[in-house]
This record gives sequence, structure tokens and C-alpha cells, in this order.
Amino acid sequence: MGKRHSEAKCRKNLGGSQPPAATQVVLRPFRAEDLERLHQIDQHCFPPRIAYSRDELAAFITHPGACTWVAQAGAEIVGFLVADRSPDRAGHVVTIDVVEAWRRRGVGTLLMKVAEQWARKQGLRLMYLETPEDNRPAQAFYRRLGYQYYRTVERYYGNGASAWVMVKWLRPDGRLEMSDG
Repeated sequence: MGKRHSEAKCRKNLGGSQPPAATQVVLRPFRAEDLERLHQIDQHCFPPRIAYSRDELAAFITHPGACTWVAQAGAEIVGFLVADRSPDRAGHVVTIDVVEAWRRRGVGTLLMKVAEQWARKQGLRLMYLETPEDNRPAQAFYRRLGYQYYRTVERYYGNGASAWVMVKWLRPDGRLEMSDG
């Protein structure tokens, strides 16, 4: 990867308590040597044409303003989350991936909470994400975390599937409005 991901800007958001189900998991900033494993996890978490290519994932991770957290249990990477920010003070969860054996153990919640803490510290108004329209378990997970359905984007994914955009307000300073960008 050409650009080095800034570990310092993500590191300061790793404090706080962890949910009991995730006590074996430690969050840390992304390191360049993680890319291949993160790409493998993404390929297993999502179907073809929804999963990112290695180059796409690298571009999201190294994008200025992006932050990536890696969930690790011992020496094993068990999940990760990539978030970025837009000029209109919105945080965007680009992807959240958790290894199947580690799902429903608090890893996803831990990753989402650290991303929301980061966004609050950045002064962002809200967080948003896209999830496949037919992925009911993911939608239920995000709802439990306080996300609301905002709109459907037709043919959002490379395989033609539509996506739900889901939003969570981080600050009570406005209406549920987002730019299309």
C-alpha cells in the first residue's frame, strides 16, 4: 500500500469497557500487514460482487479521513471495521466484517461502538451505512444499536441487489437528511 494508515488517530478511540461476550477480543488500529487477512475475511463474509476486491479494500482503508479497527483474539484477526467521514459531518461505516465463528459474541457491537466514539470525537452528526435489502439479520443488528431505516438505493451492489441506508444520530442537532453523495 502506498500510503501509511495513521495508527495514532484510531488508537486514541480504543479506550472504554468491552462487552462481557467480547472480553477475549482486543481492538487495535490497522497495520499494513493486516490487509491480506482482512481481504480474506471480507471475501468470506460477503458474496461475490458485494465483497470488495483487495485494491478496493486497500483504497477505503488508506483514504484520508478513514479509520480502520481490527478485532483480534490472541494472534487471530476475528473482525474489522472501516469507517470514513464526509464533509457534511457524517460518518460512514464502509464495511464491518466478523469471522463467522466469532459472530454473536459481541465483536460486531464492540467495533460499531468504537467507530461511533471516533465519530463523536470528530464532531460528526450521524453515522450511516448500507446493508443488503434482504439481509434481515444485519438490519436487526443495526436496529439494536439504534440505527433507523432511511431509504433504499436500488441496484446498489455489483450483483444488482438493492441496499438499505441506515442512520444513527450521534447528536440531536437536526432532521434525518443526508446528501446523496
